[in-house]
Amino acid sequence: MNIATKPIGTLTSNRSRPDGEGSVQVMLDPDMAIDSAKVFTVYGKGGIGKSTTSSNLAVAFSKIGKRVLQIGCDPKHDSTFTLTKQLMPTVIDVLESVDFHPEELRIEDFVYEGYNGVMCVEAGGPPAGTGCGGYVVGQTVKLLKEHHLLEDTDVVIFDVLGDVVCGGFASPLQHADRALIVAANDFDSIFAMNRIVAAITAKAKNYDVRLGGVIANRSAATDEIDRFNEQVGLRTLAHFPDLDVIRRSRLKKSTLFEMEGSSELDAVKREYLQLAEQLWAGVEPLEAAPMKDREIFDFLGFD
Repeated sequence: MNIATKPIGTLTSNRSRPDGEGSVQVMLDPDMAIDSAKVFTVYGKGGIGKSTTSSNLAVAFSKIGKRVLQIGCDPKHDSTFTLTKQLMPTVIDVLESVDFHPEELRIEDFVYEGYNGVMCVEAGGPPAGTGCGGYVVGQTVKLLKEHHLLEDTDVVIFDVLGDVVCGGFASPLQHADRALIVAANDFDSIFAMNRIVAAITAKAKNYDVRLGGVIANRSAATDEIDRFNEQVGLRTLAHFPDLDVIRRSRLKKSTLFEMEGSSELDAVKREYLQLAEQLWAGVEPLEAAPMKDREIFDFLGFD
């Protein structure tokens, strides 16, 4: 791929509105907006299966004919390994290798092609205690725009680590059209989901991102998720049960679409394809009202 490169400028912002009530975050430079693709962010409690969900959703989009880019936003840089069969170097790794002169990078230095043509980027993160994930996300998007990769992309999926606890890892929301939350049918997942809803609601005050819905994962039932959804104004878009084949897919460094068939597996694949079709067609934005921590704690309590 022969693509001319240009030096990347410093992170700036000419927005004057506050980024949510009480925010002290760096705001998005409008020139860095992703305006040529549908953008989805995937959030949820740590270890709930966001990367598995993101990777299989990326493949599902590719199966319906879309050009897909998945961006992993986690210092562990393991979001895309089932797509690429390897741990890719991160954007921070490759920037460090050229002494942070991005004009020296080639697109193949940080973008890898995965299963069924899904393009994969691992943004990574700064070493512990040394920086902010928001900077990493911003530099990743700048590189992608400078190399014109986003012009050839229909769908971008940001797979973001753990719970939203700081502005840095909420920064993908500045680029997104719809935010998706992965949750299991348990206290910790739903408690985390409530806080993620609050973060997305704050970002929605000044950015285009809106809540898309919930992906129920690793759960035989969804009664507690359903009860929470009804209370705050959410909806479940897809439901993936706790199946051994899903666990084994990670061990085999494989997406579900590469695994040998079974009736259970075929049902999961169909659910992913239906989810991709639904998201591509467009889901109505949700105006959810998160509860205060004490309220959600009491709401989820058992008699």
